[in-house]
Amino acid sequence: MTNRLFAITRVSGLSFGWLLLTTSMICLWSAGTQTIGQDKVHPVRMGAGMMTFDTVPGWGLRPDGSSALGPTHGGVVVDKDGNIYTSANKGVVVFTADGKVIKSYVGKEYSNIHDIEIRDEDGKEFIYGARNNNAEGIKFDAHTGEIVLHLKYPEESGLGKIAFNPTAVTVAPNGDIFLANGYASNHIFKYDSKGKYLMHFGEKGNGLKQFNTAHGMTLDTRYDPPRLLVCDRNHQPKGRLLHYSLEGEFMDVVITGLGMPTSAAVQGDYVSVPDLHGRVVILDKSNTIMAVLGHNANSKTRVNFNVPQQNWIEGIFSGTHGSYWDGEGNLYVQDWNVAGRIMKLVRVR
Repeated sequence: MTNRLFAITRVSGLSFGWLLLTTSMICLWSAGTQTIGQDKVHPVRMGAGMMTFDTVPGWGLRPDGSSALGPTHGGVVVDKDGNIYTSANKGVVVFTADGKVIKSYVGKEYSNIHDIEIRDEDGKEFIYGARNNNAEGIKFDAHTGEIVLHLKYPEESGLGKIAFNPTAVTVAPNGDIFLANGYASNHIFKYDSKGKYLMHFGEKGNGLKQFNTAHGMTLDTRYDPPRLLVCDRNHQPKGRLLHYSLEGEFMDVVITGLGMPTSAAVQGDYVSVPDLHGRVVILDKSNTIMAVLGHNANSKTRVNFNVPQQNWIEGIFSGTHGSYWDGEGNLYVQDWNVAGRIMKLVRVR
């Protein structure tokens, strides 16, 4: 079977529907689609222009072909040595660039990390995590696993008794920590580097300055000064991204018309935004859509946690949840998935 690579022009962020008509430029690299029982799985090419990628079949699987992760509902980061950290329900698993497991932090102290960030602090790397089912944020040494900080619900916020289910975390240049309560009140709480509560902002709703599931968040370093980039996943009528200042002030709507944006990862002038509908959107500094990686056209398997490993299809995502760039511009993408799925997408030069 052959497929023709369609040319695509860069479109504005609001022209998302047109981009989906291209089915995100997925092209088979030889006989690229995986089927059950197929011995040889070929890479699948996806994307457009300078944001074209090939999948790496079997990346991150054990030698027997099974997943090393277990159920996934988390994020991905890459350390300065190029090792890949991904959070699963059981904890954090660390891979080499070629997909071999070299380390893991599992158990009740590391479980249910919904979102992770990595930060170099005076030559030491730390992982920050938002633990939605454990009602806290944490910070731990990326190389030893030592937990050095717990961020609990700040009762001094004056909000009274509210549910606390953090979904996203990020860190300002000065060390201030932001923790989004996206599965509950939708407030974003700001702490100093020692964990002292400073302030909160935002609220649940569909208004311009409100969040309807502040699901993902990162520091948007594409601009000077940096600002918060927040994924408002369930905003009606469409998912969107927002900019807030580090002082908690609304700045603007970055882009709307998305599906269910779950997280964001910045490298240089570009940001990757996984969408639970089974695709990853890449924006440039002007927030124009550069490419859409993957598009699951099957309504039965997109936004679907319960796709077993034997039904995975190479190049087809079921619920993209986390992503991160490595130093060479490759992407690592995690699916929200019952068996635990992480994929490597190699940048085509």
